[in-house]
Amino acid sequence: MDRNSGQMSAGQVLYPAIDPFDQQMLDVGQGHSVYVEQSGNPDGQPVVVLHGGPGGGCSPAMRRYFDPAHYRVILFDQRGCGRSRPHASVTDNTTWHLVRDIELIRETLGIDAWTVFGGSWGATLALIYAEAHPDRVSHLALRGVFMMTQSELDWFYGGGAAAFWPDTWSRFAALIPEEERGDMIGAYHRRLFSGNQVEEVKYAKAWSAWENALASMASTGNGGEPPGQYARAFARLENHYFTHLGWLEEGQLLANADRIAHIPCYIVQGRYDMICPPRMAYALAAKLPLSDLRMIGDAGHALSEPGISAELVRVMDRIAMG
Repeated sequence: MDRNSGQMSAGQVLYPAIDPFDQQMLDVGQGHSVYVEQSGNPDGQPVVVLHGGPGGGCSPAMRRYFDPAHYRVILFDQRGCGRSRPHASVTDNTTWHLVRDIELIRETLGIDAWTVFGGSWGATLALIYAEAHPDRVSHLALRGVFMMTQSELDWFYGGGAAAFWPDTWSRFAALIPEEERGDMIGAYHRRLFSGNQVEEVKYAKAWSAWENALASMASTGNGGEPPGQYARAFARLENHYFTHLGWLEEGQLLANADRIAHIPCYIVQGRYDMICPPRMAYALAAKLPLSDLRMIGDAGHALSEPGISAELVRVMDRIAMG
């Protein structure tokens, strides 16, 4: 989950968005090439940023949480989204392909170990990667924890969040015949992969607008009108991953948390996160002896929430201090 608009509210204490010193398209195999960029200090402490979605892509705003004098900041667009190609493709696009891509990026850039920073789906992917390669992660910095469990998907697509936003939910559900509404992920899947691009864009915009509408505490419930091709990649990839439960066993990330018990883990969580409620962040922190859970009052899900942004900067400054 997580559709990051890249917009930052006034008054946030963020670093300037320094231009990248390196940009490349990396061939990761199976016909996919991913966009990779580096900014900040070429000799600095490396941090890799994992964007949300799946399918959200990275943006220049994501560089602003890191002191550019200290950090070597690596951003990349995951398979099928942003500047990566082929666009909106779900072929050979699974969680485990992404884990291998992250390792290929690390090896290509000659990095031994790095801090892994991710929010929402990016937090999911950060945990999966860390559990698969615990010796390659020096710190974890997570925001809006999402564990890719059935209960979380049921919350957001099966009526939980709808109880708080019934008017917004009704617009999302209205496009689906009543007899199909018992499985909204499945119903949207059939339309997002219909082969009719006009239809796919229509349903992709509705899918994206539902999530975007609930991201911020300041939301009026209007998810806006996301650009068609962005929405198509975001919705198709997200739905594809949710249909397959991220290629994970139910509860896998918590069950394997002992593999990363030695890694310092900072968790920044909005108290009123409607997309990824705080219970998973709390459960994760309880399993990790070196965790530091920072619950932010008056904050929802979005990376751009003022309290969340400020706390993430504090976390990264704390990691920089050693």
